[in-house]
Amino acid sequence: MVNTVKKHEDKLSLIPLGGLGEVGKNMLVIEYEGTIIVLDAGLIFPEEEMLGVDIVIPDMSYLAERRDKVKGVVLTHGHEDHVGALPYLLRQLDVPLFGTKLTLGIVQRKLEEFGVKMHRDTTVIEPGQPVEVGVFTVTPFRTNHSIPDSVGLAIETPVGLVVHSGDFKFDQTPVDGEVAGFHDLANLGRRDVLVLLSDSTGAEREGYTPSEKVVGQTLDQVIGSARRRVLVATFASNVHRVQQVFDAAARHRKAVTVVGRSMVDTYEIARRLGYLRVPEGLVVPVEEIDRHPADRTVILTTGSQGEPMSALTRIANNDHKWIDVMPGDTVVIAATPVPGNEKMVARTINNLFRRGAEVIYGPNSGVHVSGHASREELKLMLNLVQPRYFVPVHGEYRHLVHHAALAKELGIPSNHVFVVENGTILEFTRDGAQVAGRVQCGNVLVDGLGVGDVGNVVLRDRRQLSQDGILICVLGVDEDGRLAAGPELVSRGFVYVRESEALMEEARQRVADAFTSEEPYQPGDWGAIKSTVRDALSSFLYERTRRRPMILPIVIEV
Repeated sequence: MVNTVKKHEDKLSLIPLGGLGEVGKNMLVIEYEGTIIVLDAGLIFPEEEMLGVDIVIPDMSYLAERRDKVKGVVLTHGHEDHVGALPYLLRQLDVPLFGTKLTLGIVQRKLEEFGVKMHRDTTVIEPGQPVEVGVFTVTPFRTNHSIPDSVGLAIETPVGLVVHSGDFKFDQTPVDGEVAGFHDLANLGRRDVLVLLSDSTGAEREGYTPSEKVVGQTLDQVIGSARRRVLVATFASNVHRVQQVFDAAARHRKAVTVVGRSMVDTYEIARRLGYLRVPEGLVVPVEEIDRHPADRTVILTTGSQGEPMSALTRIANNDHKWIDVMPGDTVVIAATPVPGNEKMVARTINNLFRRGAEVIYGPNSGVHVSGHASREELKLMLNLVQPRYFVPVHGEYRHLVHHAALAKELGIPSNHVFVVENGTILEFTRDGAQVAGRVQCGNVLVDGLGVGDVGNVVLRDRRQLSQDGILICVLGVDEDGRLAAGPELVSRGFVYVRESEALMEEARQRVADAFTSEEPYQPGDWGAIKSTVRDALSSFLYERTRRRPMILPIVIEV
């Protein structure tokens, strides 16, 4: 008798919950049978139309529904777009973390701020040292990025070897001397890699990304030649750049003051863990800055993105407790604006110029290089790893498409390259790969202490309020459903009542006419009354002003 029962086929699922079609909010689920591991848990900052929203995190309901299967979260590095959602994830899932020493140091400080405890089995990982996470064996390999201790991950699964590049570039002269793991990548390429997932952020940029040491040379020249104080604004997490500021200041015998909460936090963590080398006596408290000659002082600060409450923005607005910009000071903005922040950065630069500062900024100033690989480095990653399948990740959709085209140019068959979006289930077996459906995913908006309570309806209302304001109509209705008092109108963000008395009086009359022209409402029929008031005012106000304020009827029974 022939056995017609099909033999069970091992299936590995890769499910991105964030990070595809966007730069940020990175989170990847790797699932096999009853085991899930998560790579990174990041956030993204809100777009302009997300009024009032603080941050955006991935929808983690897929993981919450399978909490017993999740064996750990493996982190590639300590940037916010890779670890910023951890406090929200760990409130739902009590799982161990796996990350390098600096990454876990940054995460621990973040979790303490949120009152979240780190799992007791959290593990420090090191390049070349494998760790077991459920049925998976994860081996980190060193990468270069704009924060130390960045790693990519080689993940051995029952179906095959999965390689995730993490955020990377190939820096031949890194500040800390730690070159990327070329040898490890070449060895992976000899082992029949099932699939490579690779950083796509720089897929439009030709050539190679310059070394971070290029920035160090510019900073040394600026700090050495400045006749007054030098303010350097950069990302707090860019420890290598911070190190180069300290090195230049020490060479030119200038004191350094560290300003800005995130910069101070990162400085303390990185110095305690040995990632920053700072000579004794080089750093002086901000309260003592005025005791040092202006030509012997360097100020290291946050605010390179023009954030309203950052130290540099407050300095530029003459609103900082300890620091004022004086004519002749030099300000170095050692970063490029994140998309969406251009206006805020430009405003800060204009204010600095108004105060007489010399401002060094922009892509041609030599004070910033990217932490992401350009096209030639992306090719090198593909050629070293030689995967059977390729999935571009970490980038807007156009970046993913350009990266996919690059992989095809290098000989990977078109049907082995997957350009997918968040929520897609990529299913791999030993014999093939396919898109196997979708899971629930999307954006969860964080506003203050509220997580997920701001949705499309709330955002729509906020947009309407910001554009046309609100008109509140208060009226009293008697027990017979007739107008007994009012209506009284209150305007906020629509018109100034005292200057629009004629318009407001006519609007009141329209509401009154709506009642006299209708049959009396049934007692308690508040919905019908509010609808009548809203319709009467909406049509009248649009006719007279071509605006549509939010109309809020308040009905009182008298």
